[in-house]
Amino acid sequence: MISTHILDTSKGAPAAGISVKLRMRNNDAWVELASGKTNADGRCTFECEATAGLYKIVFEVEDYLKKQSKENFFSKIPVVFKVADVGRKYHVPLLLSPFGYSTYRGS
Repeated sequence: MISTHILDTSKGAPAAGISVKLRMRNNDAWVELASGKTNADGRCTFECEATAGLYKIVFEVEDYLKKQSKENFFSKIPVVFKVADVGRKYHVPLLLSPFGYSTYRGS
């Protein structure tokens, strides 16, 4: 299982309603595996079978930032990560602000 959540650090609150897409690298192309939107708690879970390889979560933040009446410096934020141990859960959080972001391997 691969999951994410987004915290709007400028508000200190979850970022709901953001479109997120999960892709996996297959040879020279990115193949979309799943998509969704963050819930009221800013979370989204992708119920797909994980296989070893490179993955990318694309956070489409532009509409969210516009709705917050914030300047939208970022449009999409791609986060690429490697799945090595298919027996564990992978959680990739995003800390978002109008002019910066940070991510880490969660648990």
